[in-house]
Amino acid sequence: MLRYLRSAPGMWRSEVNDAVVGLLAPQPGETVVDIGAGVGAGTMRAARSGASVIAVEPTSYMRRILRIRRFLQRSRSRITVLDGAAEKLPLPDASVDAVWAVNTMHHWIDTERGAAEICRVLRPGGRVVLVDEDFENVEHPHFERFAERHGDGEHHAFSMVDAEQMGELLVTAGITEVEATKRQLASLPVIALVGRT
Repeated sequence: MLRYLRSAPGMWRSEVNDAVVGLLAPQPGETVVDIGAGVGAGTMRAARSGASVIAVEPTSYMRRILRIRRFLQRSRSRITVLDGAAEKLPLPDASVDAVWAVNTMHHWIDTERGAAEICRVLRPGGRVVLVDEDFENVEHPHFERFAERHGDGEHHAFSMVDAEQMGELLVTAGITEVEATKRQLASLPVIALVGRT
C-alpha cells in the first residue's frame, strides 16, 4: 500500500494511459474495458469520450480509490468498477467493443488465459491495445532504478512480457491483425500489442 501511495501522483494521471486510450479511440455508446485499471488514469480518460467503461481491478485497495474517484466524475454513470483480473474477466461473451491494459501484463499469472479471456469478451470487430512500459530498455527513465531492484530481469517479481510471444498468444486466441512491437509511446519505450477480432 505504501508503494502505491508513493506512486499515486503518477498513477492518478498518466501520459502513457492517455496515449493508449487515444490509440484505442473509444466512441460514444461503446462499452470498453480497462484491465488492471488501478486508480483509473485510463478509465477516467475513456469515460470522457462518451463510452461506457468497465474498470476491472483485482486489488481491493485500488478499487476503493477508483470508486471514490468515480464518484467525483461528471461521467460517473458511464463507469463501472468490478473485481477481476485478465485471466478471469467478470463479463459475458462478446459483450464489449474494446479492451486495453497499461502496465499490467507483467503481473498476469497466466498470459495464455489472459489472451483467451480478452478474445472471449470482445465482440466481432473488437479492438485491443495492451502496453507495458519497457523498464529493461536503457532509454527508460527508470531503467537504473529497476535494474538495481530487479537485477534478475524481473519487475514486481513478474517477468517482463515478450512482445512476440504475447502477440502469438493473442493470434492463437482469435485476435487478428495483431501488431506486436517495441516502440516509443508518450516518449517512453514500451512493449505494445494492438489488434482486433
